[in-house]
Amino acid sequence: MKSWPITLQFVPDFLFSNTADCALPVTILSSTSPPPSSVQSCRPFLEKPKIRLKSLMPRTLESQITLEKTPSYFVTQEAPRRIFNMSRDTKLIVVVRNPVTRAISDYTQTLSKKPDIPTFEGLSFRNRTLGQVDVSWNAIRIGMYALHLESWLQYFPLAQIHFVSGERLITDPAGEMGRVQDFLGIKRFITDKHFYFNKTKGFPCLRKTESSLLPRCLGKSKGRTHVQIDPEVIDQLREFYRPYNIKFYETVGQDFRWE
Repeated sequence: MKSWPITLQFVPDFLFSNTADCALPVTILSSTSPPPSSVQSCRPFLEKPKIRLKSLMPRTLESQITLEKTPSYFVTQEAPRRIFNMSRDTKLIVVVRNPVTRAISDYTQTLSKKPDIPTFEGLSFRNRTLGQVDVSWNAIRIGMYALHLESWLQYFPLAQIHFVSGERLITDPAGEMGRVQDFLGIKRFITDKHFYFNKTKGFPCLRKTESSLLPRCLGKSKGRTHVQIDPEVIDQLREFYRPYNIKFYETVGQDFRWE
């Protein structure tokens, strides 16, 4: 009689929070064969009891790790405390990118669904003449990474948080994913042979195996051409974000070169 391995449901070992509108890390980890872990995508479970959370997770082997992805974790004020109460050993992987580019990308995506919204410039400032940025607009506030990180460091040491560069994830996906695999504590089995760059989309595509002829690319909602923004507005936002970026670099010990 054939015996099957015992699978169980676990609270996630790792959480992905995607501030950069880039779905590559979880896509790669869930698509490459053999998968190192089980991935459950986009389950906003923070208000659920711990026992309910386990029921939402996929069944995995004890030798596997469980990952869960919800984009808003990193910027949700209540998330650090709730996740800490769930499991203080859980680690967080956060994808970040230039906050100005991120805000424009956010706006572009919203505009595609709601074409009658105000202009990017109108939403970005309470008073553009005085340079008063409207931090109540979510597209602007998300990019204030140093501010959000303060909340997490009240509960988790920096060693349990790994930051992925959204820019390097596009220009050097294998290198960036190598660092993710190191943080996960798994063998580096994803290499540059698993990728090729799609010039049309502007993103790398993933080969499930090194010899695969049918790569997996990001969906239609990814890689849109950004709306054109007044260069003066971009300069004003760069100046606004500069002190937040510098503080973020100093805290995480990594220069993302957004200036």
